[in-house]
Amino acid sequence: MALRTIIPLILLVFVPISIAAEQLHWGETAVFVTSALAIVPLSIWLTTATEKIAVVTGPTFGGLINAVFSNATELIIALTALRAGLVDIVEASITGSIIGALLLLLGLGLLTGGLRYKEQEFKPILARVNGSSMTLAAVAIALPTLVINTSRMVNISSIRSLSLITAGALIVVYGLTLLFSLKTHSFLYDIGISEEPVPEPGTDAPARGMRRLLLWLSVLLASTVAIAIESELFVGVIEQETSRLGLTPLFTGVILLPLISDVAGYVLIVRLSMKNQMDLAVATVTGDSLLIALFVAPILVFVGQAMGQPIDLNFNTFEVIALAITVIVSNLILSGGRSNWLDGAFLLATYFLLGVAFYYHPA
Repeated sequence: MALRTIIPLILLVFVPISIAAEQLHWGETAVFVTSALAIVPLSIWLTTATEKIAVVTGPTFGGLINAVFSNATELIIALTALRAGLVDIVEASITGSIIGALLLLLGLGLLTGGLRYKEQEFKPILARVNGSSMTLAAVAIALPTLVINTSRMVNISSIRSLSLITAGALIVVYGLTLLFSLKTHSFLYDIGISEEPVPEPGTDAPARGMRRLLLWLSVLLASTVAIAIESELFVGVIEQETSRLGLTPLFTGVILLPLISDVAGYVLIVRLSMKNQMDLAVATVTGDSLLIALFVAPILVFVGQAMGQPIDLNFNTFEVIALAITVIVSNLILSGGRSNWLDGAFLLATYFLLGVAFYYHPA
């Protein structure tokens, strides 16, 4: 059994430990640490199940599965936090997830891949298309903040209406990007969706495919339910624990939450980069950031309204500035279609400096 399979299996021990910590009242710190550690392997198994299902179901439906479920862990945790009334943390996690994907995730990939290969290449057209989409998405997300700050809008109902309209437009745009990438211009994205080879055809190939599909659908369902349970434990103590550590809701949402919820992404991108599969690595990172901006953020706006925990797109001004810096820097790095370890170091340095700035930001 491969090491990448053994480690997530071993880490699953924290699932029962975290439940015991909560039931036996071991303390908030114990629940916080063990539930966070439990989310890590569950996130990896959910991502793995998504990839395997995509292989069995084919490129079109598989691409759609990847597009919807690749950030399921972040969405589940955010919805749980939103239901608990942690609106500030959820809002911050939207921009934090995008910043983390384009700087930390991509930076790790370029650095580790660049240390193994002197220079790596990927399709420039892929980077340009996704980079343009991400720029437009960032502008759309930032517009409510810019309107509110430049007009000094204080009417809460107007802010929420503006956010709802923007969220609706973002979902429509996401649907168009799926149509573009999966249908009309799928040839631009013909880079594969998993490292696992498709089984050779044979008399029992359909039966094998169905068994494999049922297996990974079961893993996907079990992982999703388990993440929901662990998210309840984690969110239940996050406010007290981060306050005890001296962390603001802004830093918690922008830095801490994405770090915990996207461990599977770090593992995947580093693995792809080390195998020199840079087209897939770049597509995965930019696709994740687009999913957050165009789908996850709007969903949170609509669900928050339905839950009675209204969330709007009026972000902290520094968040918008950090998002703009992130998009500009990542686009510059990817624009040439070539990368090396220094490019990765630049992205990681940018993420580190922004993280320090968020840590000291009083908001």
